[in-house]
Amino acid sequence: MYGTLDGIYNPITTVAATTVASPNAAYQRMANFWGLITDLREGTYKIRSEHRKYLPQQPREQDDSYDVRLSRSTVVPFVQRIEKMLSGMLVRKPIRLDDVSDLVREQLFDVDLDGNDLNVWLYQTARQAISFGHVGVLVDAPKEGEKARPYWVTYQPSDILGWRTHVVEGVRKLSQLRLLERVVEADGKYGEKTVEQIRVLEPGSFEIHRKKDKGDFYIHDSGTMSLDEIPFSIAYANRVGPYESRSPLYDIAELNLKHYQIQSDLDNILSVSAVPLLAFYGFPASADEISAGPGEALSLPQESRAEYISPSGDSFDSQFRRLNDIEKQINTLSLAAVMGSKLVGESAEAKRIDRSQSDATLMVLAQQMQDLVDNCLRFHSMYLNEPNAGSSFVNRDFVSARLEPQEIQSLLQLYTAGTISQKTLLDQLSSGEVLADDFDVEEELESTQSGGLIEMDAAPTEAA
Repeated sequence: MYGTLDGIYNPITTVAATTVASPNAAYQRMANFWGLITDLREGTYKIRSEHRKYLPQQPREQDDSYDVRLSRSTVVPFVQRIEKMLSGMLVRKPIRLDDVSDLVREQLFDVDLDGNDLNVWLYQTARQAISFGHVGVLVDAPKEGEKARPYWVTYQPSDILGWRTHVVEGVRKLSQLRLLERVVEADGKYGEKTVEQIRVLEPGSFEIHRKKDKGDFYIHDSGTMSLDEIPFSIAYANRVGPYESRSPLYDIAELNLKHYQIQSDLDNILSVSAVPLLAFYGFPASADEISAGPGEALSLPQESRAEYISPSGDSFDSQFRRLNDIEKQINTLSLAAVMGSKLVGESAEAKRIDRSQSDATLMVLAQQMQDLVDNCLRFHSMYLNEPNAGSSFVNRDFVSARLEPQEIQSLLQLYTAGTISQKTLLDQLSSGEVLADDFDVEEELESTQSGGLIEMDAAPTEAA
């Protein structure tokens, strides 16, 4: 089993163009967008560690002053917040599985052999797609003799080095795929080491390539697969082309970085200027050093004076306004609706537009993730020789629509008065999250009509 790759940006880009590790052209086009997203996902510590890459040193700013300013600069986690909130909205309700065999269902409780069930796995995988634009999943299976059960491995775009496709009966399929993997192996009696390798997949076969000490690659392992196609699927959050995307969060990431820089400047100004300064007037330049503090008294020569100088609040207003402007820009992007508190004070129309844009993004992603799960179910079932792969349904109700008690009462009154049917009542209660997620309206209606109230009303009474 290979380790889960989460938030690691370390593409191999310095190798010769003829090696197995050479990224293709689409990879190189996308790589420019991954660094900032990856670093912002890791938060303040990572951004600080990059020093001047993200926080420029001001002209004539001393190194010691810069280091102090860097140490107190923090990143507001806009990117992390949006990524987590969108993914959480996507899995607000569990994935529904239809016609999936009991054996596959049981294995989906540990779908990746890392202890994650299907819903947790979907949340983590959706985060990758939202952050980087797309995500890939390989349904793998151990060799014969090992614990024979398929499992799902997630790859972010920086780990998908290259691919080739061909069209079979009008359907485009993979003919070759190269994946960057990191494997943790034992090193001595107690240590461990991480080894990078390239997995090359072709229909029915695989090769594992590793690098020699001299830099050349060699085939570390190879073998055949039981499937006659490459069991790999892609889900897009912002598709540009086949296996190519752009992060839907990149514009927000750029604003997040600008917010960090301006916040750093403002904090620095406040730390230097927020304390009033004692100024002395009427002293010659040759006068001895003058100090003042608690418990001290000043004796000033005639025609001289001392006073405190406080900075004007106007000197900070422009920086505060700039920060607010950036936050508003973040809120007006397509994912702004998840920034709930920031929308307070905006017009209802603005909120409606923001929500519709965010929902559209999520709707596309939900369909993509559903297709991804369906493909993985198909490959999983093929490994197990299960005849029916089944299907899935990923939640589309991104915002809670739970009915209030008075609304439920009104529905019951309408039903009692004969204004609405039993089906309409149940449909409304189900969509209003009063009934359980797995409540089947049609099954309930059939059960009621065949063995419930309707049948009881129609049944003949027993003779006295």
